[in-house]
Parts: sequence; C-alpha cells; structure tokens
Amino acid sequence: MENIIELQGVNKSFNGFKLQDFTISVKRGFVTGFIGGNGVGKSTTIKLIMNLLQPDSGTVSIFGLDYKNHEKEIKQRIGFVFDENILYENVTLNEMKRIIKPAYKNWDDALFNQYVKKFELPLNKNIKNFSKGMMMKASLTIALSHHAELIIMDEPTSGLDPIFRRELLELLHELMQNGEKTIFFSTHITTDLDRIADYITFIHNGEHIFTKEYYKIEEEYAIVKGETNLLDRDTEREFIAIRKSNYGFEALTGNKQRTEEVFGDAAILEKPTLEDIMLYTKRGKDKYVESHS
Repeated sequence: MENIIELQGVNKSFNGFKLQDFTISVKRGFVTGFIGGNGVGKSTTIKLIMNLLQPDSGTVSIFGLDYKNHEKEIKQRIGFVFDENILYENVTLNEMKRIIKPAYKNWDDALFNQYVKKFELPLNKNIKNFSKGMMMKASLTIALSHHAELIIMDEPTSGLDPIFRRELLELLHELMQNGEKTIFFSTHITTDLDRIADYITFIHNGEHIFTKEYYKIEEEYAIVKGETNLLDRDTEREFIAIRKSNYGFEALTGNKQRTEEVFGDAAILEKPTLEDIMLYTKRGKDKYVESHS
C-alpha cells in the first residue's frame, strides 16, 4: 500500500518547541485523522508537509517526491483547507477563481461551478463578507476544482455550526468513495473523526505516539475502572495513566487483552474516546517528565 506522505526522522526546533526524530506516514486512498492537544506540533507538521517550513534534519516526501526537485508538481496535486481565511478578502469568488486558475494545469471550470452551486456560494460577493462556513466551502471548492489527490485540512470544522459540520463530513465521505483521494484531517474536535477516519495519527509534545487503524484503537485501548485495593506497583505499571479518588480508580490501558487477564471481572472495562486517550497520554507523559526532572 503506497504512502502518500512520509516524514522520516524529522527534527525541527524553534521558540522552545521541537519535533524530535519525527516519523509518520499517510496511506493513499484513506482519511487519516491527525490529533493532539494545542501546541503539540500539529500545525508545524502540516507546514512541513506543505513546504511552508523546512526540517532542520530528516526527510519529507509527498507522492514519493521531494520538494527540492519537485515542488511545482507536488503542489499541483495538493488541495489545502484551512481554518482561517487564506483567500484574498477584497475580491469576489469569481475574481479569486480567475487569479488561482492559471496556477493549476488540471483546473476544471465545470467542477468549480458544480461545487459553487452545491454549496450555494455567491460568485459576486466580496469574500470578506463570507461567513466562516461559506469561507470553508469556498476553500474546499477551490481545492476540489483542480482535482487535488491529497486534501490537507487544518482544523476545518472549528467554529462551524453542528449542521454544517455534519454536511462537510458527509461530503468528505462522498469524496472518498472512488478511492482516488487521500485526506489528512487535523482537528481537536475528535468526534468528527468517528464518522470518517480510517486511521488516526496521534502526536504529543512533538513526539509521534501512534498511527493506528481506527477500529484497532477500540480493540487495544480501554478505560479501566475499579476499587483502589486492586492497585499495587505491578498492576499500576499496566496503565498509561491513572486517576485515583476516594471511590476508586480510573485508568487507561493500551493493552486491553492483558488488562482483562490481570484484573478479570474485578475491574470494569469501557470503550475510550479519542479525547480520553489524548488526556490520559498527556497525564502519563507529564507525570513521567515530573518524576524524571
């Protein structure tokens, strides 16, 4: 199975932040959800993928090509949908099309008009007067109108109302049906990924925690609840992080089967959300840093 994005051993440091020996790959023809808290390196990773930043060391390849020798070709094949406006504000959508169209050899006017109609976008209204939802639809229309093979979405649903978020996710689901497109979808609204993600890539503090098929996360991870008398030094090692209270404990395991063997019926195992996994991983890592500092 071909990887469409590959970052190998990438290091990037600035302003007290660093991506360290960062390696991820994104498979062609699937939706990969990209998750992690604020300031952990999601935007930096996307800028590296887009060649808006260059790595201090390591390699970035897109479609098996490097930016040094193939930047134009790579950018022809990528569509970018961002949570902030990246279009000119003082022009209409029609004028914006005329500015952008010459840059793409695969630009398709019929497709552009199809999405403008589908999204009910005004062609002759200044872009600065668009709502956030309209801005998102305009960005997506432009990304789709040049037959982009890879669509990179950076927080595309933040600030959108629930109905439009649902519509957007349904549209992305439709787009994926022919298996020719790949979507890399960075978001902190992890419930959006329940609907469309095939893979999840999770990063924390510049470190790649995992890339897994979505269904495997359910098979491997569990929230474990029980009475504190079940815990000792050995059983606590089973967990990524634990929260204790007067009523008992709640913890996250990344090895559900092993936890079932250790605790049997004495503990309750529940399905974790992606947010649970992010929160407990952060707790576990922060605790590790505290105990080693």
